[in-house]
Amino acid sequence: MKPTESAAPVSRLQGFVGLTPKVGAVAIVFAFVLIATGFYRTLSEGRALFPDGEVGWSLAVLTGVVVGHLVALGRDRWSGGAGSGAALTLAVLLLYGWLAAGLVSLVVVVLVGVARRQRWWQGLLHGAVDILGIGAAALVLAAFGDVQTVESPWQPLDWGIADLPEILLTACTYLLVSRLLLWYAGAPQGGGLPTVARTALLRQGLLMAALIGIAPLICVVAMTMPVLLPLFAVPLIALDSTLWIARARAEEQLRDPLTGLPNRQWLLERIWTALEDAEAVGARSALVLIDLDRFRAVNDTLGHLAGDRLLLQIAERLRLALPRGAEAARLGGDEFAVLLPTTDSTTSAQRVARHLVAALSSPLDLDGLTLVLEASAGVAVHPDHAPDAEGLLRRADVAMYQAKRDRTGVEVYESKRDSNTPDRLGLLGDLRRALDAGEVELHYQPKVRFDGQVAGLEALVRWVHPERGRVPPDEFIAIAESSGLMPHLTEYVLETALAQVARWRAQGLFVPVAVNVSPRDVHTPGFAGSVAARLARHGVPAGALQLEITEHVLLEDPQRAADTLAGLTGHGVK
Repeated sequence: MKPTESAAPVSRLQGFVGLTPKVGAVAIVFAFVLIATGFYRTLSEGRALFPDGEVGWSLAVLTGVVVGHLVALGRDRWSGGAGSGAALTLAVLLLYGWLAAGLVSLVVVVLVGVARRQRWWQGLLHGAVDILGIGAAALVLAAFGDVQTVESPWQPLDWGIADLPEILLTACTYLLVSRLLLWYAGAPQGGGLPTVARTALLRQGLLMAALIGIAPLICVVAMTMPVLLPLFAVPLIALDSTLWIARARAEEQLRDPLTGLPNRQWLLERIWTALEDAEAVGARSALVLIDLDRFRAVNDTLGHLAGDRLLLQIAERLRLALPRGAEAARLGGDEFAVLLPTTDSTTSAQRVARHLVAALSSPLDLDGLTLVLEASAGVAVHPDHAPDAEGLLRRADVAMYQAKRDRTGVEVYESKRDSNTPDRLGLLGDLRRALDAGEVELHYQPKVRFDGQVAGLEALVRWVHPERGRVPPDEFIAIAESSGLMPHLTEYVLETALAQVARWRAQGLFVPVAVNVSPRDVHTPGFAGSVAARLARHGVPAGALQLEITEHVLLEDPQRAADTLAGLTGHGVK
């Protein structure tokens, strides 16, 4: 996978997340009117736009070096908020006023945008907000009684300690106005500040400190020894590099180091934004969680390096199979997620999930060895299944594990099958107490031959809740299976059934009893031995007990199931 491809999803957080065209258009129009009016008044009054002579040429050379440096940074490393251009602009603002500073800003933004073939809207917006920041900072200077022009610059040699608050407030105003619009909307409601936005706050703090330190020095050198101005390119380039490293580290926190796909943290932040956008237009959003079946067997057999190579192939397949507008992430291990920011319906999201599962389930080649890793997917839709990002992720996870258990490939979230809802969690606690108190009943259903003779009995578990009344077996058994309470329920049923069989045999009634056993019981080490021990304790022969086991038990862990069945057969249990 190419680095630029792997980083692409994460880079979408940068730039203009949340900036609406209406806000951008207003900023551009206002900035254009402001700068055009300033140019017209200055030229009509016969005043200069920019200093000439040695100072002008030195500033032009420094500006050219800054532009060249920003172009060399590359398309993905410059988002318009570089420290070098800001420091240079603030220095010119302090010396010669807002119009000369606006000219420097326009030169930097336009030339860099043209050289990098930047989108015209992005370039215009960067230039507009920078000019608005310059105008706001100029108002701060005017409030202190300082209105600089090219003809009457502010003399830095006359500055003192009393001027420090003015310079500090000017720098802060410039940054707040010119940078706030570029990242403020990256913090979705309820989700907190995204990682990149938090790092942007740090970057702007570093930038403000650098501006206060570097911009006045540029002013002093410009008025005393302008020929040395180009030497400021070194600290300015170092400032840009520091800011870029901070941004790169923030992006690394949002990216999976193996596949290059975004990670769980990015996914949660992106879901918040997608939900807000969908709610604004009355649409739905969907999340698909995908887990690879039998991937652990690949790691155990071929090693983790082979597993990592397979994950790279899976990630590439997933990226190529994504429908338009969808975004993929790796949550860890062999678990992936696909966000559908907008979807027509639950059926559409389910159709996308089936397409993705089919793409990931086709044969993979690893050094000439053909492997088939089937996938299971769970789908959750906002607002049908969850109101927020965390809820959507959790419920997609519930649906995915349901698909994995039932081997259906794709499942859509259903609340009645979710054992983690508050209502079902309460029911789980009540079931545990009922088992401890012996309040769960066993009913025995006769098995009758065609000649009318009773061939045996089947133990059926029933539970009458003291407040809810009769609870359907499929409901509380599903809760027990998904919560880890199933072994306790199986022990209870076996113990109760064998005790009853022992009483019947003492009364002269010799009839076998069948008990249903869950897949988890069959895969539990020592299960066959525990059954034999119970038979011996109650004095019941093995032939009086039959265990009913569903056939898909053999598919999940064939070797362990075979060992358990062989152990039961060895003890004489059918």
